[in-house]
Amino acid sequence: MPAEQLYPWCELQWQRLLQQRASDRLPHALLLSGPAGVGKEGFAETLASLLLCHQPNNDAPCGHCHSCELHAAGHHPDLVRASPEAEGKPIKVDQVRELIEHLHSTAQQGGYRVVIMSPAESLNISSANALLKILEEPGRNTLLLLVCHQPGQLMPTIRSRCQRIDFATPSAEQSELWLQQKLKLEQDRAAQLLRLCHGAPLKAQALYEGDLLEQRKKLMSGLADLLRGRMAASELAQQLLKADLLQCLDWINSLLSDIVRIQLADLQEPAVNADMKRMLQAIAKRASSAQVFALADRIQEERVSLLLRQNPNRQLLLERLLLQWAELSR
Repeated sequence: MPAEQLYPWCELQWQRLLQQRASDRLPHALLLSGPAGVGKEGFAETLASLLLCHQPNNDAPCGHCHSCELHAAGHHPDLVRASPEAEGKPIKVDQVRELIEHLHSTAQQGGYRVVIMSPAESLNISSANALLKILEEPGRNTLLLLVCHQPGQLMPTIRSRCQRIDFATPSAEQSELWLQQKLKLEQDRAAQLLRLCHGAPLKAQALYEGDLLEQRKKLMSGLADLLRGRMAASELAQQLLKADLLQCLDWINSLLSDIVRIQLADLQEPAVNADMKRMLQAIAKRASSAQVFALADRIQEERVSLLLRQNPNRQLLLERLLLQWAELSR
């Protein structure tokens, strides 16, 4: 279950919903839209907890009634979550039919019935069409919360039936301060993590606390060995098969962006990957801008195929990209 937490940069969105709730104008469906890692899931969980709470206190869930205890335990009968069964997989039509059945039943705790779907762009055509039925005929005291990182991938008919709430990446100052306090980090370290995560504070937290930094270290070391001819592309691709593929593509793309900035803006320091400065400066001198842009275009194409769940051969995908990377030094 995602952490129930309202982050300080989400306060304006929260106050807007509280005003709607106070005037009995809450919609039946909300589309929480914005980049990953800015707190949309925590926002959805907090709103669900407030609506399900029997004794809310100053526009906040009390935390101790039976409903709050059920929610905290992850077993609230009037709250359903729908997510892909595995990373990169779609939300299936059977999952949507189950939540429709749930919403057509009587609330067991006598209040709201809430659905949290994340990420909503994981709906395939069949499951999206099934969801439209409940969006067109919602019941009383029903709220669907669609958490969406890529709203452009949602069917327009779904977007049009939801009230959209946008979440932006917080300012660098706000994110750095939050990370410093949360993880007990120095400002420089917090700033570097945020650069690697495009400013998303929760992604930066996950990067620091999980194994992604080790994955990045393995990728960067492998890319450097490829350029020196110390490793074959097939060998590195094999090592990366179990890594987060989309994340690896994003990291390589960030390297290319740094190279372009060095070449075209005559920058001395990489904007994102400062720890890879020597490698990036060497590539910037030897590779043509056309080579760099060609690889960036290929990465974008592969990202789209992965997001559309076209299930490409991971080994071949990685080998092609890594061979093209190795060509940058020749």
